[in-house]
Amino acid sequence: MTALFWLIDAALGIFVFFIIAQVIMSWLTAFGIINTYQPFVRSVMHFLYAITEPVNRPVRQVLPNLGGIDISPLVILLLVQAIRIFLRTSIAPMFDVYGY
Repeated sequence: MTALFWLIDAALGIFVFFIIAQVIMSWLTAFGIINTYQPFVRSVMHFLYAITEPVNRPVRQVLPNLGGIDISPLVILLLVQAIRIFLRTSIAPMFDVYGY
């Protein structure tokens, strides 16, 4: 059971990293700092888009339109952190996962 909780927590942590990387890449692209015509940059952006977009899309549909500002990554980060906190403080102690 400990391995399962560790795996879920690690997967959520990696997903947080992907969300942050996708946001940073979109900012760098918007400000013209990185060139999206380079194959490596394009492949990294495509990978991050493929990983994060299935979660971003439903959140964007629920949130109101704020013009050019997309706050769906922020909402997703807050939800993922809330899930991680819930797992660590409520579920894990029931199974004595982290040695509580």
